[in-house]
Amino acid sequence: MSIGSITNLSYLPPRRQQCVNVRASTIAVVTGFGPMEKLSVVVSLITEQNDYQREQAASAQAAAAKVGASVQIIYANNDAVQQTQQILQFIQEPSKRPDAIIVEPVGTGMPQVAKAAVSAGIAWGVINSRVDYLEDLRRRALVPVFSMLSDHEEIGRIQGQQIAAILGDEGRVLYIEGPAVGDVARMRSKGMMASKPQKVSVKTLKGDWTQRSGYNAIRSWLSLSTSRELHIGMVACQNDDMAIGARHAFEEISDTKERDQWLTLPITGCDSVPKAGQSWVRQGRLAATIYSPPLVGDAIQLLATSRMGGTQPEERTMVAPSSFPALGELTRKRSASAGL
Repeated sequence: MSIGSITNLSYLPPRRQQCVNVRASTIAVVTGFGPMEKLSVVVSLITEQNDYQREQAASAQAAAAKVGASVQIIYANNDAVQQTQQILQFIQEPSKRPDAIIVEPVGTGMPQVAKAAVSAGIAWGVINSRVDYLEDLRRRALVPVFSMLSDHEEIGRIQGQQIAAILGDEGRVLYIEGPAVGDVARMRSKGMMASKPQKVSVKTLKGDWTQRSGYNAIRSWLSLSTSRELHIGMVACQNDDMAIGARHAFEEISDTKERDQWLTLPITGCDSVPKAGQSWVRQGRLAATIYSPPLVGDAIQLLATSRMGGTQPEERTMVAPSSFPALGELTRKRSASAGL
């Protein structure tokens, strides 16, 4: 075991912009694993049926290879109870205990599970979820305890600005929102509603971050007679998978004229995975997306740094998103199409 007295430092690679750093007190940290031991990490993600979640997994594997750690990735299939049970199996069985658990929660931040992990000497990292128990847990933790998240309210604000750039000052948006559990969908909706033009109205449908859910949301909505009466000007989705799923539903409309009308609508998403969202924008299948970098790899690198220095990481690190393409480019495209 290594013991160190620290003040907090930033351990993120330079390419990650830290928007918020919540200061933790200077503490003594017992790392719980010696500097010569191989760091073992369990990563719990929401679903494998999502490009961003798969990108999170890829970033974890790349970071583990870089720092010489072992990583085991598990998926919760969008089920909060299943996620809790999966993680508890690692905590309660000594032979399975990793050095660290990094979790992107399906629902709540799992405070009791976090407490059990830290009590068992397992470091705890929370991804993309605002939790209010970290400060208290860190006071007595002998292992790293931290969170890392994208600024989801800012993602929503950027999407509202994209709506303005694409539609102008007024119109109607069909908005596919993620599940109500957890913070991500709520914060993205809050940001979007705050920044969209006042005269743009929003019709909300529900999804679960998967392509299938975006497809089903549009198919169900199209079955309603009112869907043709709302004069929708664009479709905005809280992630790229739901956005491309929505497009698939429009592509399957049997009436050629009606299908072509729906497919002229701009469709936007979020996450901007290079081989998914960004590629779909370049192909013209989506009008825009929002880049939100995968964070699990950086979390593993942060853990490795903490182990080597016997230090406690920052309590919270928030990462800034960006529009793809840039907002100015979207505005210029609208002006050009309008002949302005």
